Amino acid sequence: MLKFSVIIPVYNRPEELDELLESLTRQSKAPYEVLVIDDGSVCDSKEVSKKYEETLNLRYFSKINTGQGYTRNFGFDHASGDYFVVFDSDCIIPEDYFEVVDQHLKKNPLDAYGGPDAAHKSFTLVQKAISYSMTSLFTTGGIRGRKKHAGTFHPRSFNMGISRKVYEATHGYRLTRMGEDIEFSIRIIDQGFSTGLIQEAKVYHKRRTDLISFWKQLHFFGRARFNINRFFPGELKLFHLFPLFFFLGLLSIPVLGLLSIDLMSILVTLYGFYFMLIFLDASIKNGPVVGLLSLFTSLIQLCAYATGLIRESFR
Repeated sequence: MLKFSVIIPVYNRPEELDELLESLTRQSKAPYEVLVIDDGSVCDSKEVSKKYEETLNLRYFSKINTGQGYTRNFGFDHASGDYFVVFDSDCIIPEDYFEVVDQHLKKNPLDAYGGPDAAHKSFTLVQKAISYSMTSLFTTGGIRGRKKHAGTFHPRSFNMGISRKVYEATHGYRLTRMGEDIEFSIRIIDQGFSTGLIQEAKVYHKRRTDLISFWKQLHFFGRARFNINRFFPGELKLFHLFPLFFFLGLLSIPVLGLLSIDLMSILVTLYGFYFMLIFLDASIKNGPVVGLLSLFTSLIQLCAYATGLIRESFR
């Protein structure tokens, strides 16, 4: 089996880290080593990590706060495997993850890979709704996690693996926040390394647990997407602007009501049809309660992302 070094940056999330590490103990093929890097947490994860030191060949590091990008670089510097696998601390890993990745990379070698995320059965209803809106094609979130995605696949750092030679050539993350994983993926591709999606290598990603935190996160994502365009002009694609068009369309409804009732009715009907599709799709996959909640999380996702784009464009 390939030697997988698991890199986990963590900041004030010992309980979630405990769930992640516990899921790694149940792997059908265990990773080579696990590196937990505490990024200057007030509530550290030392005791949680200590529980798994022998079971997982785990090493715990504590450092001053520098953000997730540079913290992952710290882990890369101390890793000794063939591949460096990055997980967010709020993920739970299915039991066959490393077996699936190992088999795929031996048959179809990749310099860097990524996998999709999904909702675990233990997630709350709100978490399932958030997961739906972040992974649904109706909100553009599902584009990355499909075999037929738009353009070259860009791995994301909540579920990502790179070969040692990728790190040696790229020196890891240049940004520590504001789209650091997008910038890193672009440079990996620009330097000629192969990337791909391993669709079976999913993780259960908790993301946020309440709607206010979800709004803040997606607003930040919108800012990050615009920020990346500063480094790589042209990376802001048309489908990235869908949330902006959605948001501006919502704002235009009362204006159209003053100018043309017919145009307003058409727009309201289009939005109604769109939300009906989301409700039906989410209900089929997760039940009607999650379907209803998904209307709110999808609205939050699109509007928060759009306002993040707008805010950053004025900077």
